[in-house]
Amino acid sequence: ESRAANASNKEINIQWYIPSMAKSSNDAETKVLLLYAYNTKPVKISNIKTFSSVSVFSGRLWIPLARIISLRKKLSNLKEQVEILMESSKCLSSALEPTGFLEQSETLSPSEKPKMSITKVHLDEKTEKMAKRCLSEVKALLCIVPALPSPLTEIPFDVTLQSIASLEDMFNPANGCIITEENLFNWIISLLH
Repeated sequence: ESRAANASNKEINIQWYIPSMAKSSNDAETKVLLLYAYNTKPVKISNIKTFSSVSVFSGRLWIPLARIISLRKKLSNLKEQVEILMESSKCLSSALEPTGFLEQSETLSPSEKPKMSITKVHLDEKTEKMAKRCLSEVKALLCIVPALPSPLTEIPFDVTLQSIASLEDMFNPANGCIITEENLFNWIISLLH
């Protein structure tokens, strides 16, 4: 019972394993192991000895550490750009709002105010290209099929600050992360099949 697991929604759990730094001489680059587990329906495991489910999956991928570090830097830059776009959009919309509305919105409780981190961000051309490059690289790293995947021509999920932050966390080998956002979740598991 103490090792029971519950997942009330669909989620993917990402963990990284970094083996000892001693490399064998025939291995040209350092690789790290991406460990993932996800459920496609709510799950409650109370006895791990008898658990059997068709909605829980797991797997692993060896990925070059240098590519992960490079991708994480790009995702960090993308997140920064999305924050800038959000801030400029917020400033523009507040400048256009009548003063009466501003006073009314200030009286909303924190639970009634829209969460900026999950608000879809309208990307400018530069940021959209940056996002497509980053997501194409994510796709290339996660695709199990050895053939080179084609670059993305459109973004497969709504870009929010939360979705980009989740991707940045996902590619941080020092930590793990849990992703629950439906569109991002669906895109990632489609790459892992």
